[in-house]
Amino acid sequence: MADPLDALRADPAVTAILTDFDGTLSPIVDDPAVAAPLPGAVEVLHDLADRYAVVGVISGRPVSYLLDRLGDRLWLSGLYGLEEVEGGRRIESPVAADWRPVVDAVAGPAAERFGARVVEHKGLSITLHFRTDPEIGPDVRRWAAERAEASGLEVRSAKASVELHPPVRVDKGTVVERAAADARAVCFLGDDVGDLPAFDALDRLAARGIDTVRVAVQTPEAPLEVLERADVVVDGPEGALALLRTL
Repeated sequence: MADPLDALRADPAVTAILTDFDGTLSPIVDDPAVAAPLPGAVEVLHDLADRYAVVGVISGRPVSYLLDRLGDRLWLSGLYGLEEVEGGRRIESPVAADWRPVVDAVAGPAAERFGARVVEHKGLSITLHFRTDPEIGPDVRRWAAERAEASGLEVRSAKASVELHPPVRVDKGTVVERAAADARAVCFLGDDVGDLPAFDALDRLAARGIDTVRVAVQTPEAPLEVLERADVVVDGPEGALALLRTL
């Protein structure tokens, strides 16, 4: 059988290589602040950036976090598309920026309720983590839903966390379509429900005749839907890095 990745290798000059960060380039850790890409991952991405039209990381992390760990040679999008790096400088969605005071107003009560260890204030959004305290998960989700209804923010769920996000019509899928606007082939590597919109975008691009490859990174926490939607499944971030090396 043909290797699905051959479509990506065929013409790098018109191909986009796009990937998630946490759980894909970086192993999942209890403290999100210490997450880091696997050894060698940055070098591989930079090598790919020398050959391919677009090599990018699309993440729920702030772009400042991505810049610090990945450098400025890649196409970076943070907070599910609310922030990007262009020409080495951070650009945020002007629509989302209007919601910053609302996010700030919710962050304080969140920290009072759950403690600073649970609350990650990202500027334009808030993530509430309960990986190390799974018993508080139902309370966190309930509180987030109540705050979302009162504030106008949206709830976005992920593995062992929930995010309060401005109601701006961007996600990893809209980012993929923008990044791959001029590409003839594109792939995306992801491991969580937040990556499903990126897979949806690849389906839309495929309907327009663009070669696409959906890569799922299998971990003990990977949702079944992500694995079932994939064209290629790799074993953990180590498998994702090995796949990127083959490109």
